[in-house]
Amino acid sequence: MSLRFNLRLFVTCFVVVLLGHGSYVRVGAQAARPLPSIVVLATGGTIAGAATTNVQVGYTSGQVGVEQLIAAVPEAKKLANLRGEQISNIGSQDMNDEVWLKLAGRVNALVAMPDVGGVVITHGTDTIEETAYFLNLVIKSKKPVVLTAAMRPATALSADGPLNFYNAVAVAADKDAAGRGVLVVVNDWIHGAASLTKTSTTAVQTFLSPQSGLIGTVAYGTIEFYRGPIGKHTADSEFSLNGVTALPRVDIIMAHENMDGALIDAAAAAGAKGIVIAGVGNGNLTKPAVDALAAQAKKGIVCVRSSRVVTGVVGRNVELEDDKLGFVASLDKNPQKARVLLRLALLKQRSVGDVQRLFDDY
Repeated sequence: MSLRFNLRLFVTCFVVVLLGHGSYVRVGAQAARPLPSIVVLATGGTIAGAATTNVQVGYTSGQVGVEQLIAAVPEAKKLANLRGEQISNIGSQDMNDEVWLKLAGRVNALVAMPDVGGVVITHGTDTIEETAYFLNLVIKSKKPVVLTAAMRPATALSADGPLNFYNAVAVAADKDAAGRGVLVVVNDWIHGAASLTKTSTTAVQTFLSPQSGLIGTVAYGTIEFYRGPIGKHTADSEFSLNGVTALPRVDIIMAHENMDGALIDAAAAAGAKGIVIAGVGNGNLTKPAVDALAAQAKKGIVCVRSSRVVTGVVGRNVELEDDKLGFVASLDKNPQKARVLLRLALLKQRSVGDVQRLFDDY
């Protein structure tokens, strides 16, 4: 190897390291791959929250706009070409169907564009698992769609939002993230939309995927994927929002000691097309509640047995005779995810058996 070649190799390597991921590098006639274009859709939440001081517990969600969020993490621009859009600016406790439909429509429009490599969505932690699972069922693309959030507001002494955002952009820009369904990146962990749940009211490490484990990890932008997603999703999903302007009402009712059927009957009277029971143990409930639920099932309301327990599977025909009573078993879906799936299932007329198939497949 000649001294001239060695010198050229050294200079080339030095320039690549110096410029990093944020530039084009040309060696001979071959150009480096350009950065992917990622669109950031902001919905509000604690990640965009602000407090009067940097050490107080209380704060107001949705105070920071999308451009401020992007500008606050300039390192993310070395990972992707970023542009932002403000979908809403609310705390996720106020998430609603109007925002869901707007968000899903915009994501589907963006991922259909050839020049868009992926989407990052900033969201509050309270309902992020529901929004993520909803998008997982209605987005029609294998391109990465990544949600992120924060447990501490942007003004906090040790805000977790900036690194979460940086890592979310890294995952969305990674070609290996494609085809894994909608992902949630929080506190160095990559969760699948079907598996994560919030487990602590205030702890930074609040999100777990207790039933199936993590999709992967991401540390300061370095990604390691462990597995693929659970169930059908995104491009393989049979659900569509084409022409949909409203979602059916489905209520969640928690089972408890001495439960009667009053809330079940009240949900039906209020117009619920489906009822999800957050049952005790393996999706069980009292005899009076079972009788009330069975009566509503006979009237055509789709009734799903889930569990208020954090992890585990609600098996069909285990605690109760679902076939006889006309119930659906939620299997691995917790009550909030069971509600999301049931609402989409009820966009068309289905038998109880077909709804159970959806819970098996998704």
